[in-house]
Amino acid sequence: MNTTPPDRTWLVAVAAALWGTDGLLRLPLAEALPAATVVFWEHLLVVLVLSPLVPGAFRALRRCGPREWLAVLAIGGGSSALATAMFTAAFKLGDPVTPLVLQKLQPVFAVLAAYFVLKERVRPGYAFFAIPALLGAWLLAFKDPLNIQLAAAKAALLAIGAAALWAAGTVLGRLLSTELAPKEVTTLRFTVGLPVAAGIVAVQGGGFAVGWDNALGLGLLALVPGLLALSLYYLGLRSTPAARATLAELAFPVTAAVIGVSFLNAHLSGTQWLGLAVVVVAVTSLGWHEKVRRQPMVLEPPHGRAHRRDEERTPDPQRQ
Repeated sequence: MNTTPPDRTWLVAVAAALWGTDGLLRLPLAEALPAATVVFWEHLLVVLVLSPLVPGAFRALRRCGPREWLAVLAIGGGSSALATAMFTAAFKLGDPVTPLVLQKLQPVFAVLAAYFVLKERVRPGYAFFAIPALLGAWLLAFKDPLNIQLAAAKAALLAIGAAALWAAGTVLGRLLSTELAPKEVTTLRFTVGLPVAAGIVAVQGGGFAVGWDNALGLGLLALVPGLLALSLYYLGLRSTPAARATLAELAFPVTAAVIGVSFLNAHLSGTQWLGLAVVVVAVTSLGWHEKVRRQPMVLEPPHGRAHRRDEERTPDPQRQ
């Protein structure tokens, strides 16, 4: 009997779309609080909600090897906390365009990392989906896509570092999803990221205190684009190769653009609307292709699905 789990590229896209609501919640917080303080409270609130799951998540991690331990540390400390701080610092050091330009390198980093870490392969036809998706994301990011200037090298390096860490998070999350349940990966990500976020606040000297008038915004930010989105993301990533998932994540700028136009008084140019449409069509087409075609664009190694506990393993009674 075929026990291969169904492709869930669509679920990764839904999770990324929820990330797009981030701006609606983060903008008023960014005006009132340091960015590092917001990141710290995002992690703290999620860890408090997930606290009953923390002991079980670490027991599950103890049964894993050194590779999974390193992946958890990299995701929690790097992709969750440090990357956000680097991305924010790039905005402060340079112009606001540079980080957005260089963030578009994330899918490139993810495909390369998936090749070396997960042994994923992509067929030449993958470019027919990837190139339009990246082009659409570029058009969506800028009102004038032909008039782009990069700022200082330090800001550029910070933005590239953030994109690389986020790409690593996609690939390493995929690696962990073959050994750990989605709820365990989510719990470990925020729990490990919390002390790193606290350390960033301490280094930057922004302070930990927040007023009660920011409580609702912080709570929604932590639970919707934070906990809910990450839970759906790791559930989808469990049966979605990283090279495919990284394109589905481009649903994030699409949702962010729609939110900006609808609620934040933003205005899109004609080329930005074109970019939005191209991203939607490219990502949807890739998901449809991988679902219905016999020859997928992204090829996993033979062992890539060997450890799907939920679908292919007998449950461990100690973890019930």
